[in-house]
Amino acid sequence: MSLYTIMYEIENFEFEVDEETGEVVNFDKLDELEVERDTKIENIGLYIKNLDAESKMIREEEKSLAERRRVKENKMESLKKYLMDCLDGQKFETSKLKISYRKSQRVECPDYTVVPLEYIKLKDPEVDKVAVKEALKKGISVNGCQLIENTSIVIK
Repeated sequence: MSLYTIMYEIENFEFEVDEETGEVVNFDKLDELEVERDTKIENIGLYIKNLDAESKMIREEEKSLAERRRVKENKMESLKKYLMDCLDGQKFETSKLKISYRKSQRVECPDYTVVPLEYIKLKDPEVDKVAVKEALKKGISVNGCQLIENTSIVIK
């Protein structure tokens, strides 16, 4: 779908693109096309406008899909909470469905400024939660941090 009439030679030119950077690497072959300079420039410009329009359409579709995904994920989490409340920790199983629970732990450090320096990552002022979790599991108290138990529902 083209917004503009672009010369067949330009529109169907085999652009060789660097996979990592997305840059065109075969401009020398483009220069070899036997087309008047002004016509070539105009058609390449029109081709760029087409690519820009297509990328904007893709970006809008990405936003739309991300919003749809977010709504579905929120609905799923809400329904999981509802099931957890209904089942109150009981397992459930039928021929089509199995509901169980998984316990997990996470480290919570609301104020990293009170955490001992040995548990702060040097690169950025951030708590090394893996080290804190290991220490808390061993029974070592870490100022400003606590281990929180979570229960999540597993539906198979």
